[in-house]
Amino acid sequence: MGKHLRYFSVLSLLIAALVSYSCSEEFLIKEPRGVAAGFVISSPDGVEAVLIGAYASLRGRSMFGGALCTDWMYGSITSDDSYFGPYATFPPLERYEVTPSHPYVSQRWQDCYNGVAGANRTLEQLAENLKGNNPIPVQRALQIEAEAKFLRAWFHFQANKVFEKIPYIKTKAELHPLLPEMVPNSDPAWDSIEEDLQFAIDNLPASRSSTEPGRVHKYAAEAVMAHAYMYQNELSLARPLLDDIINSGLFELAPEFYYNYDMTHENNSESIFEIQAATTPTAQTSIYPAGGAFFQKGPASCGGWGCFQPSQCLFEAFQVTGDGLPVHEIENREPLAHDQGIASSGTFVPTGHLLDPRVDWTIARRGIDFLGWGINPGNDWIREQYWGGPYMTKKYMHLKSEQVLNNYGTGFYNGKNYRMYRLTNILLWRAEIAVEDGDLELARSLVNQVRNRAKNSTPVMGLCTSYENLGKDPVVDWTQPAANYKIEPYPEGHVAFTNKEEARKAVRMEIRLEFATEGHRFFDLRRWEIDDEVLNDFIVRDIAFRWFMTGTVYDPEKHDYWPLPRQAVEEQKGVLEQDPDYVNVPY
Repeated sequence: MGKHLRYFSVLSLLIAALVSYSCSEEFLIKEPRGVAAGFVISSPDGVEAVLIGAYASLRGRSMFGGALCTDWMYGSITSDDSYFGPYATFPPLERYEVTPSHPYVSQRWQDCYNGVAGANRTLEQLAENLKGNNPIPVQRALQIEAEAKFLRAWFHFQANKVFEKIPYIKTKAELHPLLPEMVPNSDPAWDSIEEDLQFAIDNLPASRSSTEPGRVHKYAAEAVMAHAYMYQNELSLARPLLDDIINSGLFELAPEFYYNYDMTHENNSESIFEIQAATTPTAQTSIYPAGGAFFQKGPASCGGWGCFQPSQCLFEAFQVTGDGLPVHEIENREPLAHDQGIASSGTFVPTGHLLDPRVDWTIARRGIDFLGWGINPGNDWIREQYWGGPYMTKKYMHLKSEQVLNNYGTGFYNGKNYRMYRLTNILLWRAEIAVEDGDLELARSLVNQVRNRAKNSTPVMGLCTSYENLGKDPVVDWTQPAANYKIEPYPEGHVAFTNKEEARKAVRMEIRLEFATEGHRFFDLRRWEIDDEVLNDFIVRDIAFRWFMTGTVYDPEKHDYWPLPRQAVEEQKGVLEQDPDYVNVPY
């Protein structure tokens, strides 16, 4: 069935894993509504159905506070990459003012542990099946266990990113005699995450299924394990995993940068762990629920809500020198023209500065074609410019030519997959490690693989020479690139790779440019231990562009993680401990 897991279409028991759990301790132990009788659900087909339900939870249920796939709320808008956008009632995360009562932290907690519950239910039903008269064959049973433990580790990792200390919830049998609701959050749970991932590495198949590409495999587990080690700065442990993925020969860079974001090239040669999505005439399993949150008021999104807007800081990071190389130091970058505060009927001349071509596959801006839906007219497509600036994201919307692939709605929901891990992640993490190892030439080579792919990719086309009223018959030369693009690899002997300090900047810059708006930036700044420096400098600079951050200060001792939900702490009093930085924060 192509890109989708076949059980989505044939097993109605999926419903059981999609129900919503309470934020209380019940989510650890309660029987979901709609669950079939035990003898049915522990049959081979029943176990497979529950597993697929656990996979379905990868998307999460909350587009705002949950944000499991995109991590836009915690990884992007809390960084220098993006703004929340409109709606003044929602931005406490952006200003680092979240309290334990804020609904977003509750939504993240729920989505993570709903997923954990689905993984554990799979393991419990598998155990029941193996005790019965129709046991699943041994090899498949091991793979099911490995898939479920992979998912369990991933959901806990997603909780770990946001909450500094978390409870690691296993099945009742694994925890006995300790009850699930009595598991404390005494640490970040790295040991348990790694234990489950190691089981997955040891027991998953070594290649992606040709018929069920959404199923995880050994290298997906290695990628998540390596990521966990990178978060802990355990580079020597991440290195062999990254090398194993690179040397497997199973993955190669897609020929076009945008193949990692369109619908036509999903599950391509670069993809390592891709979360599947689909739409049908009667339903949707959208990862982005949907365009509704992320897209502007233009024709592509049926009147989207206009959240998640790239920052001016991010836009200016895409400028390059005459040699086609990035400007690493923010103080050395030139201010770039923007249309903040300019009506679409007014005159605005876009910057002619040399730019990395990835910018216009990432940021939707005035005067540039929006994925075939038309020339972006600027303010008319932005809900409230003064809150969120003049830009919108592009990576989460489908091309107009791909609308035929969406059978539900007109763009408010789409069936676009999310590439959680791809070869580019692996190459650039390996480059990070090479820098710290002092192998600067290897680091340069790995970064250049990524830059050469961007260089050889098709740029956004359509040079617009109209400067006002772009919503009405703009003048466009579709044979020309949309802007003044240039990108080159770092030449041998370049200063960026002559010492560790400069090489770190080069690799980190490449990570920012390649993965901009993909929910990684804040977490990267935190693990690099430069969050204080970068974010407070960003706040000062951004106030000159947009007043919203006035009075905000980022405190790395307090704001590096978010508080546990108040309700969870109260209902498991004496078990769950609130982050000390939030104990005395008014609810």
